[in-house]
Amino acid sequence: MAERIRDMTKGRPAGLILSFALPLMLGNVFQQLYTLVDTMVVGRFVGVEALAALGAADWLNWLVLGLATGLTQGFGILMAQRFGAEDFSGLRKAVAMSYAMGLICAVLLAAVSLALEKPVLLLMNTPENVLPSALTYISICFCGIPVIMAYNAFSTVLRALGDSRTPLIAMVIASLINIALDLLFVCIFHMGVGGAALATVLAQAFSGLYCFWALRSLPILRFQKGDWAADLPLCGRLLRLSAPMAFQNAIIAVGGLVVQSVVNSFGFIFVAGFTATNKLYGLLELAASAYGFSMATFTGQNLGARKYERIRSCMRVALCMALGTAVLIGLCMLLFGRSILSLFVSGDPVETARVLDVAYTYLRFMAVPLPILYLLHLYRSALQGMGDTVIPMWSGIVELVMRISIALLLPRLIGQMGIYCAEAGAWLGAELILMTTYYIRQRILLTGRWQPT
Repeated sequence: MAERIRDMTKGRPAGLILSFALPLMLGNVFQQLYTLVDTMVVGRFVGVEALAALGAADWLNWLVLGLATGLTQGFGILMAQRFGAEDFSGLRKAVAMSYAMGLICAVLLAAVSLALEKPVLLLMNTPENVLPSALTYISICFCGIPVIMAYNAFSTVLRALGDSRTPLIAMVIASLINIALDLLFVCIFHMGVGGAALATVLAQAFSGLYCFWALRSLPILRFQKGDWAADLPLCGRLLRLSAPMAFQNAIIAVGGLVVQSVVNSFGFIFVAGFTATNKLYGLLELAASAYGFSMATFTGQNLGARKYERIRSCMRVALCMALGTAVLIGLCMLLFGRSILSLFVSGDPVETARVLDVAYTYLRFMAVPLPILYLLHLYRSALQGMGDTVIPMWSGIVELVMRISIALLLPRLIGQMGIYCAEAGAWLGAELILMTTYYIRQRILLTGRWQPT
């Protein structure tokens, strides 16, 4: 496994970014595959109401998972910087403290989430006929938070060290397990949405165990007793990096919750159509998040090595790759999106047609401005790799304000069409802040007026 670690302070940026991003993209494909299979199996074998239940629970689930992933991603920033600086004892200490804090946060997050799930779903105007199924699905997901936190923690360490292949292998096998369990639990055991949720948690458990096994084989992570001694200043530094990222994810999700509450008010047909497209959202951004992780790791390692010019060179290359990919994915969705969406829906032909009309209209509204989302991921990840998690957090606040404002105001003027504009408007507001800050920070860094610690 040691040969999979990648030092990104040497070599051509284009090759490094592409070789790091491709396994992440493939991993995202398989992750989205089992998300899509969840949706297809539930939509086709349980029904439209069950599909709407998944949609009603989506943003609440995303809120909690966003907190978990934000924390672990923040921990990874310091790991990448220490790896780039070849400070391996400091790296081991950072990993050990991140494990300890991750465990504590996972238990607290699961307890709070389970206590608040029903009041929040009621506050979101969840349709009465889908509320029981939504609660079943979300409860099982929340019970699996420690498992999901473990996978994110272990995969974050691997990515910080330049290893994107091991998380890919873990995700591929986990996806196959998830698909098999989906069919078993939902189609054979008739467990409904609960079966889909249980399949996801069990698959994530496997991926976490696989990444943990890979980490144990790395010589630079052979822990000593002193590595596990409490280090409060280090814990504080890790939290200063991770808390803004967790908060950023949370406030983005809060905006999604508000949008979902407006969507819920239009009835379960509209909710089902919206849900079908939201399940494709991961496919829309799967390359964006891969480029983002690549940029964060590249920036963090080169910042630690004080090779600042390489960061600027890498951004130019990454921008070209990301924009080209966004245009290609957007065109594919415009051409084939309705056919893909039809895989998620079955039942009464009239009802199905109405759901597909909603879903495809929403998909078009996201596919056209997709390059904005890709720029957002790159600039945000580069700033995070520099150790700046505060500006990305503020961009999340702008995203929240834009998403809520559009979702609450435009539907009053143009009806359902107003809801479709919320995502693209939120992307644009956040991306402008991130892009401006990145170029200011880059200029200061290259002139030597700012020396990161």
